[in-house]
Amino acid sequence: MSYEQFAYFYDELMQDAPYDEWVRFVKEKLIEYHVEGKSLLDLACGTGQLSIRFAKEGYDVTGVDLSSDMLAVAQAKSQEEGLLIPFFEQNMADIEGHGQFDIIGIFCDSLNYLQSDREVTDTFSNVFQHLKAGGLFFFDVHSIHKISHGFIHQTFAQAEDRLSYIWNSFPGEGPNSVEHELSFFLLDEQTGKYDRFDELHIQRTYSDKQYRDWLEEAGFDLLEVCADFENDAPKTDSERIFFIARKKPSY
Repeated sequence: MSYEQFAYFYDELMQDAPYDEWVRFVKEKLIEYHVEGKSLLDLACGTGQLSIRFAKEGYDVTGVDLSSDMLAVAQAKSQEEGLLIPFFEQNMADIEGHGQFDIIGIFCDSLNYLQSDREVTDTFSNVFQHLKAGGLFFFDVHSIHKISHGFIHQTFAQAEDRLSYIWNSFPGEGPNSVEHELSFFLLDEQTGKYDRFDELHIQRTYSDKQYRDWLEEAGFDLLEVCADFENDAPKTDSERIFFIARKKPSY
């Protein structure tokens, strides 16, 4: 999977994403669970959409992402906003050397890009090590229902003057996984012709119970599992599942 071209028009494609809802959700839960600290590690931060929003809310944000191109966009945007956010290029399964934080988040279903059980458990273990005692870990994932019924065998398309795409989704090789084949057509304003870029994105999810078990094995207290930016427990047709876990104060 490559983000070399995708990074530079990602924000245009994601302009309707509910980033403000993620910020609202996290802030409400921090109040509910009495977390007053402001240091926040944004894993798989992408182009910094959430990093910048949290920084504007007064959080001391550090961003980490695997893509140097995504980070270049994030850095440029944060500088334009007059924000000093440190960004680092690392895989979330291999993070090291960042100290400890009050809050760690893996937002926007980014955890689903990990392809193996080991990568997920390594990520949870590393998050645990980078979290202060009593700190909160937030992440959201696609539900099995979303992968199976919302993506697989579906085609999505957009036709605009500057940027168009065709997005086909197929069953992945692993259980509860999907392969997204995307073709983008971006207008070159100098030549009037369209450049084509192709991407393959693979996502995999697991049952709520499996995530619960892995969190507990990593040493977390699981505080809450809810769905779709609401406080309600997931239903059979829920699409996005949210997990909130605490590092036990005794650690």
